[in-house]
Amino acid sequence: MSRVGFTAEHKSRPLILAALAFSLSSLSGCSLFQNRHSIEVGSVPDDYRTNHPIVLSEQEEMLDVPVGTSDTQVSVAQRDSIRGFMSQYATNGSGIVQILLPTGSPNSAAAHRVNRQIIATLRKTGVSAGNIVVASYEASSATVSAPIRISYRAMSAATEPCGKWSADLGDTEDNKHYANFGCSSQNNLAAMVANPADLIGPRLPSGVDPVKRGVAMGKYQKASGTWSANTDYSW
Repeated sequence: MSRVGFTAEHKSRPLILAALAFSLSSLSGCSLFQNRHSIEVGSVPDDYRTNHPIVLSEQEEMLDVPVGTSDTQVSVAQRDSIRGFMSQYATNGSGIVQILLPTGSPNSAAAHRVNRQIIATLRKTGVSAGNIVVASYEASSATVSAPIRISYRAMSAATEPCGKWSADLGDTEDNKHYANFGCSSQNNLAAMVANPADLIGPRLPSGVDPVKRGVAMGKYQKASGTWSANTDYSW
């Protein structure tokens, strides 16, 4: 009987080894498949910042100031509009500010009359006299009033126009982002940034306010020295 048992044990040992080898081969095959699958997914360019990069470029900023045929001075609304338009000149603009006066239009004489006040408004916004150039342009119609055009060149941030729907959104076989993914958020970021140069690198930190720093340090020292559950830590 013991010999029969020994023989059965001997026969079952190859079966166990075969099952173990099959299990190991299955695990190794699964591991190889997972690694290969990971490499394929990792190679897909799905970064929206790469697909829709924000580009800094120099563009012309322009403002049209309407002028009536009988105007003798710049109105309050027009003056505020010019100041708002020039508010970013010191930050993003540099160089020449050009004033184009219409010729051949019914309001050409009025445009020349108010030009002096426009120059004065530009000077108050920080534009030096040497950077203001006055020129003229031919109006497109002799019967319709043409505006005075103020322009300067400045750095601006922008990305490509959105709206690329070249493929079906339901086609996800390649596990890639659709072409328009992230375009609107990149455009919004480019439009909202106050200084386009901030997208390249940080600016120098501003100076420390010694009065505010002294008040903050005083509150911190007072709180840390007399801490209790009822201490008021309002800042």
